[in-house]
This record gives sequence, structure tokens and C-alpha cells, in this order.
Amino acid sequence: MKKIKPKQIIGRKELVDFPELGITGIYAKIDTGAYSNTLHCHDIHLKDKTLSFKVLDPKHPVFSSKEQSFSEFFRKKIKNSFGEIEERYMIKTKIKIAGRLIKSIISLTDRGKMRYPVLIGRRLLKNKFVVDVSIKN
Repeated sequence: MKKIKPKQIIGRKELVDFPELGITGIYAKIDTGAYSNTLHCHDIHLKDKTLSFKVLDPKHPVFSSKEQSFSEFFRKKIKNSFGEIEERYMIKTKIKIAGRLIKSIISLTDRGKMRYPVLIGRRLLKNKFVVDVSIKN
């Protein structure tokens, strides 16, 4: 029988790490209305069969200079916050949130007009976390 872990309480804003990308201490909006996770990137392009991109966080400009590369990725149609369908590149990577390291799928897009560079959706939260909107960690 599988042991069920208790759900952890997190806030509407959390600091997260992406250890496989070398990114620590980046703010994420916890959005129970969104299904998937999103990371703010720029210069997203294919080189042969490798996906390359740069992570952009205005509060941490050093992240913008390091190019990330993934050989395993896929594309998926996603409905953005304006209700428009767009095709995005998706990668699998680990996210550290509230002390827990979780393997997850992340979509890559330009979130330059959004307040937070990372969005965490229901897919990652399900059966792991409960969101208390009065908390900002």
C-alpha cells in the first residue's frame, strides 16, 4: 500500500529553485487556475535537435546570460492568460518548492509583461500542496 504524504501549506507567492538549470531563489506565482507550469525565457530556438533558451529574471540579471540546452523536449498547444492558443516548447526538469524537489514539466514562454517569472499550476500542486492565499513566502 502506498504511503500518503500529508499536504504541505504554501503561499500564493513562493521562492523556487531549478537545480538542473542552476537557478535558485526565483519568485513564482502559485496559480490554482492554471494547469501547467511556466518559466519566463527568451531567445528560444532550435540548434539541430537541441532546444536552447535563456532564462530571464529582471531581479537576477545573471540568469539571462546563461544559455540552457535540452535534447529532450516537445511542443504543446497551451491557452495563455489572454485565452489565446499558442504552441510552446516544454521541458522536463526538477523544481524545488517549499523544501521539496519535484520532477515536473515546464512550458517556456515570454512572461515579460507578467509580475512573476515563474507560474506554478495545478499539475504540480495536486496531492502535494494546499495554497493559503494569505501567505507570501
